[in-house]
Amino acid sequence: MATGQKLKIGVLGSGSGSNAQSIIDAIAAGTLDAEVVCVLTDVEDARILERAATHGIPAQYISGAPFKTKLEGDAEQEYIRVLKDYGAECVVLAGFMRIVKPAMLAAFPHRVLNIHPALLPAFPGVASWKQALDYGTRVAGCTVHFVDEGTDTGPIIVQRCVPVEPDDTAETLHARIQVEEHKAYPEALRLLAADRLRIVGRRVEIL
Repeated sequence: MATGQKLKIGVLGSGSGSNAQSIIDAIAAGTLDAEVVCVLTDVEDARILERAATHGIPAQYISGAPFKTKLEGDAEQEYIRVLKDYGAECVVLAGFMRIVKPAMLAAFPHRVLNIHPALLPAFPGVASWKQALDYGTRVAGCTVHFVDEGTDTGPIIVQRCVPVEPDDTAETLHARIQVEEHKAYPEALRLLAADRLRIVGRRVEIL
């Protein structure tokens, strides 16, 4: 990325968009040198659309049909086309409930990021905070990672820890993890925007 250029981010989300909001807020506060150029969702009435509209960010619904849990085929190509049209250089998955496939990863090499509400590689998949609680861990947390062709298996950029309290429920633990998510995602994007990340094998080196 050229010196002095803002990192152009395309956000994909399926829900309320609280992580997208944390990124928008960091940009507004001047702590992240980036621009959200578009927000795309596979859910017609997702709240993330309202959040984008509030900040004047182009946002649209694009169906992921016929698939339910992955973005592939014609739908994937449409997402890629729209992201490119808006000039996105980096794709941020913010509660996007589909697995992205090789075409998306090839279109944005080492520039697709995801946040997962667990300390990977522990507890991949859905409701990972509940998995951690049911397992009896003493520490939970969140992970920002580059996306690869696996599920929650890509190289790790940032992790933040949350203690599991004796009286925690799945809801209270998830809420505390989300507080850390909203710090971790802007932190990872700051490093990316500053060109400070290098992938070496399975490791992400911070320069």
